[in-house]
Parts: sequence; C-alpha cells; structure tokens
Amino acid sequence: MDNRNRARMLISCPDQAGIVATVSQFLYEHGANIVQSDQYTMDPEGGMFFMRIEFDLAHLSELHPKLEQDFAVIADKFQMKWNIHEVSKKKRLAIFVSKEDHCLVELLWQWQAGDLDADIAMVVSNHNDMREYVEQFGIPYHHIPVTKDSKEEAERQQLAVVDGQVDVIILARYMQIISPKFLEHYANRIINIHHSFLPAFVGGKPYAQAYNRGVKIIGATAHYVTEELDGGPIIEQDVQRVSHRDEVDELKRIGRTIERVVLARAVHWHIEDRILVHQNKTVVFN
Repeated sequence: MDNRNRARMLISCPDQAGIVATVSQFLYEHGANIVQSDQYTMDPEGGMFFMRIEFDLAHLSELHPKLEQDFAVIADKFQMKWNIHEVSKKKRLAIFVSKEDHCLVELLWQWQAGDLDADIAMVVSNHNDMREYVEQFGIPYHHIPVTKDSKEEAERQQLAVVDGQVDVIILARYMQIISPKFLEHYANRIINIHHSFLPAFVGGKPYAQAYNRGVKIIGATAHYVTEELDGGPIIEQDVQRVSHRDEVDELKRIGRTIERVVLARAVHWHIEDRILVHQNKTVVFN
C-alpha cells in the first residue's frame, strides 16, 4: 500500500460534546478523507476522551505544517494533547539487549520479513555476544559495557549514540536498570518486557521459584519504562497455562515464547501510533 499521503492523529482531552464532529469537520474542510477512526471515553461526564484517526490527504508532506498550525486553534479550545504522524516516515528503533537473544531475534526476523514497519537504527548491548548475529543484517552494533562503577559513564555513552538517531528504545531483555536521568530523554518511548511473575517472585531464578510453588499460569508483560521499577504503563500481556508436569526448563521455554510475542505486539502498536498514555495507564486501539 502506498502510504505517502496517509497520516495518523492521536488526541486526548477532557470529554465534552462536539469533539468528534469538530475534528471530522476540520479534516473534511482541509481535503482529508478519514479511513479509520477509534475513540474511547473514560466517563462521558467529566472523564478523559481518547481518539485515533487515520486519514489520507493529497500532498500530505507539503500540507502537514499548515494542517498542524490550523488544528492548534481547535486543540486549544478542547484542551487537547495531540500529534499528527505521517505514516511514510518510519520510526527509528534502538534495541537494547544483554545476553538473552529471543526477543531481539524475533524483532530482527519480523523486520527482515517486512512485517515490522520501522527502521532498526542500531543495537546497543552491555555484552558482545550478539554482535556477529546483528551485523549480518547490516545493523550497527554498539558494545557499551556496564559495571556498578561505570554505569553513569555507560549511560552517557548510550545517550550519545541514540541522541537524534532514534524515536523509541526497545529493551529486549536488557538486564540493566535505566536511570531517571536517561528516562527524561525518552518519556513513554522506552518499552520493556519481563515475565509476569512480578511482584511475587523477585530476584534471581524466577522460574525455579514458580516451579517450587506449583504455579499454573505463566506469562509476560510489556510496558513503558518509568522510574518505578517494572511499574510503568502496561501495553500488552499474555499468559499460558502450565501444569505440574512442566519442569523448570520447559517453563523457561514457554516464558521465552510469550515474551518475544508480547514484546513484538507492543512494538507494533507503538510504531503504528495505537497507544495513548494517561497517568499510569494506556489506551491501546488495536
């Protein structure tokens, strides 16, 4: 599909009468054709309203600045947080990884197959294990070691390589805590994945802890990263039932499969502008 003239508009604002009609009329008057529209209200009387619209507009790149300038008047009237993204301008991703490769491999495979509509600008790792695999795709690989004493310097180097080069960072089993200083640069633009045993089984060997407790459901959670460890707005989750017959290694295998699928879904929804964040929750139009 030729998406050169397609755009997506995301809106969040206090709910009130006339929002949908006003936005639709604005796009019509500017020559746009709406091809998809989704909306959700938390409460019609005083709650928050969320909207995602895809539209086609001839000569979009040329008209984009004027469209935003004109829409700002409506946005002020309705107290909107909003943005307009041109679909043809693919988001640039940085994938951070440590030693576990399953989530990274899934994203690279989908990207190579053309199923991930984004550009992978780089892979950043605190280990060199994945360099050969990544570089065969022609993707730059940055090895930045992290120790307890060098963490601040390592983050300075990481920020230097991603600054101005990427739109979103994917933590594909990157086993380091991201500092508040780093988060300031990428608010709601860092996506993490972890097993969904948390907060029950903290620390090392969570699958062994789960096995010893006879857990019957395992899963994974993808979320935006905030200062609260593993407590950011949740984007996607999934689970699978297990039984007493599943040993620790089998639980790990199942967990890896769920993690890579859930993370890939979350990345897809982010790059397709399907997520709106409000406080510590997400509205996902999927």
